[in-house]
Amino acid sequence: MEGNKMNNVTDFEDILKEKYGEKGSSARDKFDGDSLAFRLGVMLKEARQEAKITQEQLAEKTGTKKSYISRIERGQSDIQISTYYKLIEVGLGKQLNISIG
Repeated sequence: MEGNKMNNVTDFEDILKEKYGEKGSSARDKFDGDSLAFRLGVMLKEARQEAKITQEQLAEKTGTKKSYISRIERGQSDIQISTYYKLIEVGLGKQLNISIG
């Protein structure tokens, strides 16, 4: 074995382009949207668990349904920023910070 050479390393963006196309294509837009929904769901679930409340308790505090919270946490529901804000700030008592990079 010759050292620790990293030949044929592919950038993640290159993989996405190969599988879903360039940014702006319909397949890539769908992937990016689904990916964002998944990440938002994971962040909500982690914050909810950290706050030690159930999906049902979060739903009660924010006037939503447990099934809706569950769908969001599994990345299976589009969510408006205003609703996400309400879940984080009102439901969990945390601050939602959004940045554009």
